[in-house]
Amino acid sequence: MNIVAFLFGSVFGVSLIWVPILHALIVILFGFRLISVRRPVGVAFAWFLIGMMLPLLGISLYILIGERPVGRKLTRKIVRMNREYEGITRCMREECIADREKLPPEGRALSLLAESRNGSPVVSGNKLELHTESLKILQNFIDEINRAQKSLHLEFYIWALDGDADRVGEALIAAAKRGIACRVLLDSLGSKDWFKSPWPGRFRAAGIRVTEALPIQVGRFQFRRADLRLHRKIFVIDSSIVWTGSMNMVDPRTFKQDSGVGEWVDAMVRIEGPVAAQFELTFAFDWSVDNPSIKHFNDREPPASPHEGAALAQGFSSGPVYRDDILYQVLLSAIMDAREELTITTPYFGPDDGLIQALMAAAGRGVKVTLIVPKLNDSTLVAWSSRSFYADLMGAGVKIAEFHGGLLHTKSLLIDKRIAIFGSVNFDQRSLRLNFEISLIVYNEDFCKTFEKLIESYLAQSDLVDPKKWAKRPRWHHYLENAAHLASPLL
Repeated sequence: MNIVAFLFGSVFGVSLIWVPILHALIVILFGFRLISVRRPVGVAFAWFLIGMMLPLLGISLYILIGERPVGRKLTRKIVRMNREYEGITRCMREECIADREKLPPEGRALSLLAESRNGSPVVSGNKLELHTESLKILQNFIDEINRAQKSLHLEFYIWALDGDADRVGEALIAAAKRGIACRVLLDSLGSKDWFKSPWPGRFRAAGIRVTEALPIQVGRFQFRRADLRLHRKIFVIDSSIVWTGSMNMVDPRTFKQDSGVGEWVDAMVRIEGPVAAQFELTFAFDWSVDNPSIKHFNDREPPASPHEGAALAQGFSSGPVYRDDILYQVLLSAIMDAREELTITTPYFGPDDGLIQALMAAAGRGVKVTLIVPKLNDSTLVAWSSRSFYADLMGAGVKIAEFHGGLLHTKSLLIDKRIAIFGSVNFDQRSLRLNFEISLIVYNEDFCKTFEKLIESYLAQSDLVDPKKWAKRPRWHHYLENAAHLASPLL
């Protein structure tokens, strides 16, 4: 209380007699605010404790990152356009009813959940190719750009400077000059260095339309949470081919080489077929929302012709305001539906108690559950926090593998070797609650076999955590892990 009194007396110049009264009043009002928005109990108590002990700092942090507002103006626009978007997705679901009947029984419930609340349906006739070498993927991007006939739409969290990412930019400029309609949507924070560089000016001069998604505006943090980000990775060519997965527009040889974790290890999938139209629709929606001049959303490209005998798949988008919390429900359902085997790869592991209990329950009922995470992480807080779950998970029978071949950035779930969820989603609170994300759900055993080989290659470069050795780690590690975990509900 002496520290609080000193701060109040120094900052506000009030008599110390009034400090306890002001402190109590602020804490009570803050408590009412926490109750009014019905946060999870653990999150609410964490914020209340911070607000009670450090009212100035705690309440300031809460204003910045405590809730999930995207701003009143943007929220109204998303809600309005979502009503228009709903009409399009309703037609898509009606057109694809027959495809749903082709699903195996174990995939039907998950598909229905993923398409609920205005989502995209499962659709057949998709040709899928898994790509795992980042430099080759960047060269493939360049080749796709050079072959494009009509349009190129790119949506990424990060477009980094230097390396082969610059070569992609040069190819895009050349495409625009030969008449290809090019649109680029990048997250304001993730691509901040790119936006400060000459590239945006060069793109616009060549006729490429560029939009900065969720721009950070100083002085508007009280109206819009600054760390809500557009985390999707989408590249659509001529409305008929799409690339998606975990990789940003970065050259791993130059990206974050000062972080001490090695090169980022990613995977992308190239899709030809009707599901590409779902990713094009997501891009069009995001583009419309983030462009102030666009007032209505009515953009839909017809789906590409199906490939005979090819895969069943569906696009799965999520985000705050837009399909809020559906991602959490899908992941929880996928874990609970697993009967034989469940493998998760994620660079950032920070689930809530519900997902932890679901993983432990899956292992307890005999499912072979494997979690693959990087041995070294560019986020120290996440690294320590994620390790606080190890003992409970391993005690329930979950195998934990730490990848030592770089920063494993692939984000995926493989369920019973029959269903794969693959995309931009990390297994953490930020992806689950805060970011705008995109995934591909694949109901195809051939693709899952290919993906299983990739997972096996990750395991070959990983060390399994030994529960006995883990139990003997230094005591201070235990305290640091649990201390870092205390911050996880606030992210």
